[in-house]
Amino acid sequence: MRVYLIRHGRQSSKLCNVDVELSEAGYSQSALLGQRLAGAGIQVVYSSELKRAVQTAQAANYYWRVNHYLYPELREISFGEMEGLSDQEIDLRFSDVKKNMAKMEYDLAYPGGESAGDVVRRVIPVFREIMETGYERVAIVTHGGVIRSMVAYYLNMDLAKWRLLGSSLENCSITELVSRPGTQEFTLERFNDYAHLQAYPQLLRSAWV
Repeated sequence: MRVYLIRHGRQSSKLCNVDVELSEAGYSQSALLGQRLAGAGIQVVYSSELKRAVQTAQAANYYWRVNHYLYPELREISFGEMEGLSDQEIDLRFSDVKKNMAKMEYDLAYPGGESAGDVVRRVIPVFREIMETGYERVAIVTHGGVIRSMVAYYLNMDLAKWRLLGSSLENCSITELVSRPGTQEFTLERFNDYAHLQAYPQLLRSAWV
């Protein structure tokens, strides 16, 4: 099985993990993603139930024309008390928390939220269910925290180190996992691939100011 883990397109708010729709740029990113993977033979697409993931999957699926299923377990890592706040507010109110997390000594949960281990525990059953469907080419539209946590898990990394996997994934980037025959393990084939966006610098995260 080949699994394409896709981070959702750019959302219409910069506040922490609010459930909002895609921006115009997000729809453009999603269309380019759909075109990029149009020849990949995708057989089914899954997404979280959050609007930005659903709309990314729907826009990309214009080019794939496959069934789309929603799994709440694929939602973004819970940032707990940080959710709904701006980056500036988070830096001001949770500076000590961020410093402790940056040490990466322990798999710390966000205050009132989740750790990487919490994410893995809720997502693993979904991955195992998908592996039993018989599909060979699967797209999963999810979130940066989920992708980084699951890649860390399948690479047998210490989950306290999950933040080493990219400071920030590009919106509509592709991370590809390939299952190892006879196991429930995966090999990482590519990570944070956004070649389909590089001709459009306004669609990169560095332009989101």
